[in-house]
Amino acid sequence: MNLKDKIRNIPDFPEKGIIFRDVTTLLKDAEGVQEAIQSMEKVLEGIDFDLVLGPESRGFIFGMPIAYNMKKGFVPIRKKGKLPAEVFSREYDLEYGTATIEMHKDALQKGQKVVIVDDLLATGGTAKAIVEMVESVGAEVVALVFLIELDFLKGRDALHDYNIKSILHY
Repeated sequence: MNLKDKIRNIPDFPEKGIIFRDVTTLLKDAEGVQEAIQSMEKVLEGIDFDLVLGPESRGFIFGMPIAYNMKKGFVPIRKKGKLPAEVFSREYDLEYGTATIEMHKDALQKGQKVVIVDDLLATGGTAKAIVEMVESVGAEVVALVFLIELDFLKGRDALHDYNIKSILHY
C-alpha cells in the first residue's frame, strides 16, 4: 500500500501557495491508519525511551496508539490555555504564522527519555519548541517521529542534532 495515495492534497490552505497534506483521508481508512502507526512504531524498534509526547492535535492521533502499543506513557502537548495545572510555554514559528504550546511542569522528570511523535515536520518550529521544553527539565529527546516530512521546508535543519525518523517525504 502506498500511504501517500491515502493523503489528500489541498492547494492554497490555510493560505495561498501552501499545499496542505490532509491526513483525515488516511485516518478514515482502517488499513491505511494501521500501516501508518505500524510504520512509525517500526522506526522506534531498538530505541530505549520512557514516554511519548504528542502535540495537539494530530500528535495525539498518532502518538497515543504508539504509546499504547509500545507500553509507554503519553504526554499531551497542548495549545496555549488548554492545560489546567502549572505549565511551561514556548512560542514558535509556523510556516504561516506563530503559535504557543504548553506542557504541564510535572509531566516529565529529569533523566527521562522521550520520543516526540507528530504527523508533520514542516519548518521544525513545533518540534523545536517541544525539544526546548523537554530539555529545560533535564529530560532527553531520543527520537522524533513524523508521518510526513516536507523536505523543501528544511525543518530537519532546525533539529540537526536529533534522531529524526520520517515515514513519507514530500
